[in-house]
Amino acid sequence: MNGKSDYDLVFIGNYTKDTIVSSAGTRVVDGGGFNYGAHVASMMGLKTAAVTRLCRDDQRVVDALERLGVDVFPTYTPNSTTLCLYYPTSNVDERTITVTCTAGAFSPDQVGNLHARAFIVSASFRGEVGLAVIQELRKKGSLLAVDVQGFVRVIAPDGKLASDGWPERQPILSSVDILKTDAVEAELLTGLGNIKDAARAIAAWGPKEIVLTHRDGLLVLAEGEMHEAPFRPSKLVGRSGRGDTCMASYVAKRLSASPAAATTWAAAVTSLKMEAEGPIKRSVAEAEALILDQYST
Repeated sequence: MNGKSDYDLVFIGNYTKDTIVSSAGTRVVDGGGFNYGAHVASMMGLKTAAVTRLCRDDQRVVDALERLGVDVFPTYTPNSTTLCLYYPTSNVDERTITVTCTAGAFSPDQVGNLHARAFIVSASFRGEVGLAVIQELRKKGSLLAVDVQGFVRVIAPDGKLASDGWPERQPILSSVDILKTDAVEAELLTGLGNIKDAARAIAAWGPKEIVLTHRDGLLVLAEGEMHEAPFRPSKLVGRSGRGDTCMASYVAKRLSASPAAATTWAAAVTSLKMEAEGPIKRSVAEAEALILDQYST
């Protein structure tokens, strides 16, 4: 990467080749938080970049984003990160994830020359994005959003993803503006089963805003106030990428709107995404229509 680039949003995360196994059958989906997020930002008309690592065999993902107008900065690796997501029941929050190979870790130089209003770090598990990368991003003075899953999830000896706390929690959380978590991760970190109590506890560690997703919707704690909105998909097909889409749509809207408005927007966009597998392929007009229909008082 040469020169200075200015963006609204830059997404950082490995591409993931996801095999999804559920009662509906088995299918392979192009995943990765950066991929889900960049589709959201592109839909919203924001100037967007994505930094990712993947095998050249999966070049189609880069090509697809570039066709949407996203600037992609790929590092090609021997293997793409490859996951199997198994949903044993109709409860979409009950799943087992197995990792068969990984595209490796990011380095600070991969983001050094990029400049944006906001950076979103969407790693799949610990080791992809380390403290040095977070510190490099923090130096830029931009809004910094991080998904907690990339720090609390580790690859167990059997290849399954498991959670075991967060050794570098304090130096990272003290650098973060917006932290995204889900209800399970929030309880793991705080020991608190009540999502509002957990959000307050996490906020006390440093992040200015907490975006917490759960089975029925999202909770946001920002500027000392709680905001909530339900997910209202007309059908539930695409659970994978829910959290990535929710965070991206919240942060993207937050660049120009209040936490309350961004919460509603994120719920609506995520609801539309969950109606199909893969990244969102809907429009701003459809999200606005859903808000008028389902979220207006």
